[in-house]
Amino acid sequence: MQLRRQPLPAPQPGDPYPAAPLLALLLLLALQGAAAAPAGSGEPEDSGWRQDAELPHGLLSQAARAALHFFNFRASSPSALRVLAEVQEGRAWINQKKEYKVDLVFTTELYNPEEGKEHLGKCSARVFFRNEKPRPAINITCTRLIEKKTRQEEDYQLYKYMKQLKNLLDVVSIPDSHGHIDPSLRPIWDLAFLGSSYVMWEKTTQFLHYYMAQLSSVKQWKTNEDAIDFDYTVLLHEFSTQEMIPCHIHLVWYPGKPLKVKYHCQELQTPEEASGTEEASAVAPTELSNF
Repeated sequence: MQLRRQPLPAPQPGDPYPAAPLLALLLLLALQGAAAAPAGSGEPEDSGWRQDAELPHGLLSQAARAALHFFNFRASSPSALRVLAEVQEGRAWINQKKEYKVDLVFTTELYNPEEGKEHLGKCSARVFFRNEKPRPAINITCTRLIEKKTRQEEDYQLYKYMKQLKNLLDVVSIPDSHGHIDPSLRPIWDLAFLGSSYVMWEKTTQFLHYYMAQLSSVKQWKTNEDAIDFDYTVLLHEFSTQEMIPCHIHLVWYPGKPLKVKYHCQELQTPEEASGTEEASAVAPTELSNF
């Protein structure tokens, strides 16, 4: 005996909506949403960012230099200063405000490498440029270039040299008119470069970066505290304007302690002046891995 299939009754007013068509509609909407956001796009989780396929010229190097200025300042060690060797890879995202978020990997080298010693290191960083505003936000992680014990010993030797000077420093200009830095003045230059790292980081934008070109008017202050305390004036070479920006900097340093910096810069194009004060432990967090 065969069973006869009964037709489904037609829906009447007031009956609940059939479940199957509703599920089909929800599934269709979900698939449309997935198609609108393809997986593996590599974009940051923040909304409003899109990856920039055509990076502005020099943006990756600009980000690497800014990250290293910040790293040097936070590390507070004149014996372990780093400079950029080569950018290995990077990518950037841009938002509607024309702000850039840059992820990159680059190699570094010691500012004063010793003969016959391996001096290459590697860093990864994320740098956030707020359009043309200075002081980019930095997060950086670097491999160790020199052993921690060696760095501490070298920093302490520089500290003792500075504290044992019979005559307080009163240096006119470094380097001299021939571009030469006397070996006895090299520790002073390195310590000044360390303090200037903060200024260079804070003034950097996605279009401007800086390098310390000349050190002058160095005056060391004799204090009752253990820290090295001195004032100096630097000329910062501003790229890409090629101007020389004079900055007066007050630095307080003790090995293993956060660096304290106050500065005042005279801008040449406009009557505006820039100044700031900072302690290494008070700025935005970063990672100094294996340092």
